[in-house]
Amino acid sequence: MIYFDHNATAPLRHEAKAAMLWALEVCGNPSSVHAAGRAAHKLIEDAREQVAAFAGAKPASVIFTSGGTEANALALRGAVAGALDAEDRITRLFVAATAHDSALSVARSLAETAPGLMLTVVPVTEHGRIDPKVFRSLLMNGKGRVLVSLIFVNNETGVIEDVAALAEVLRKEGGEGALLHVDAVSSGYSPVRFSAWGADYLSLASHKIGGPQGAGALIAREGVPLAPLFNGSQEMRRRAGTQNLVGIAGFGAAARALQANFDAESEHVGVLRTYFEESLRNLEPNAVVFGTHEVRQKNLSCFAIPQLQAENTLMALDLDGICVSSGAACSSGKVSPSHVLEAMNVDESLARCALRASFGPEHGVTEIDALIHSLRRLMGRKLTLAAAGGA
Repeated sequence: MIYFDHNATAPLRHEAKAAMLWALEVCGNPSSVHAAGRAAHKLIEDAREQVAAFAGAKPASVIFTSGGTEANALALRGAVAGALDAEDRITRLFVAATAHDSALSVARSLAETAPGLMLTVVPVTEHGRIDPKVFRSLLMNGKGRVLVSLIFVNNETGVIEDVAALAEVLRKEGGEGALLHVDAVSSGYSPVRFSAWGADYLSLASHKIGGPQGAGALIAREGVPLAPLFNGSQEMRRRAGTQNLVGIAGFGAAARALQANFDAESEHVGVLRTYFEESLRNLEPNAVVFGTHEVRQKNLSCFAIPQLQAENTLMALDLDGICVSSGAACSSGKVSPSHVLEAMNVDESLARCALRASFGPEHGVTEIDALIHSLRRLMGRKLTLAAAGGA
């Protein structure tokens, strides 16, 4: 099997596996004060430091969660519920049109249930990024405390948002007490700069960087409003429940390993993506690669070959032992086209052909060639059927 779906879940790094096996031998509850509990607590605090270093944040700001979806929900729901005083209440919520569904769905739910909260979905250009001028205009068109949620690396196209520029606009035009959340879940090969951006909240997920599934983090700046989704004493009373010790240990080890190997791995996957996209265009000059006019994460290519429906192509590639995806892993089973490509004004017929291939350090040109070969065979079958009057 050739696995080109790292942005859905990256293969488990051996460093993460080793940390998890070690954590399995620790039987204590991290909240217990005896020796076994202290050993478990130390594993979590070590991981907290590793994740903080990866994100450019302070360890005390790291709140471990079950993954990116919970981190996004905690950021948005927690901010709104944590700012209940009349003078501090959040009344304006801005979410990028290309945000992950875990952020968009929470935002829409809050707009329906939180008193006085107005939701604005911020449009993007045809290339997939927010225009700072449009963002500034939207911020200036209204009053009240603002919460903005941006997606740093788009999970479907790999387009990298200019968080620093938009954060500057927010500081100038957002008014007093404006808050910024950054969904950095898909930012494996794009440096995360929590403190440098001046972000207030930031979401991460372990399994996107080679850690285990079921672990993630919300990074929250000290002093920002943040009501817990459920109450309890763990994670500094911000996320209740006994921590996932094994998952968190793996998460921390994966963050440290990626940070240590970032330059070499990033360069390698960037070369592979360039090779793939050049090979794709040689195979089919009419192929479309989305987001090429913007900076993209180096390991991801979102592409479409007109007339090759994504659903059929996925099955054909799977039969050849090649794993790619169509859109987000959480929504690729849906019949409707990607909301991300829709926000980029991609024609629906082309959007239904869109596939996502995401590469990792274990890949080489041999695997890329296998993918191109499978696509070539599929196109040949399509042409044969068309010539015979088939579908």
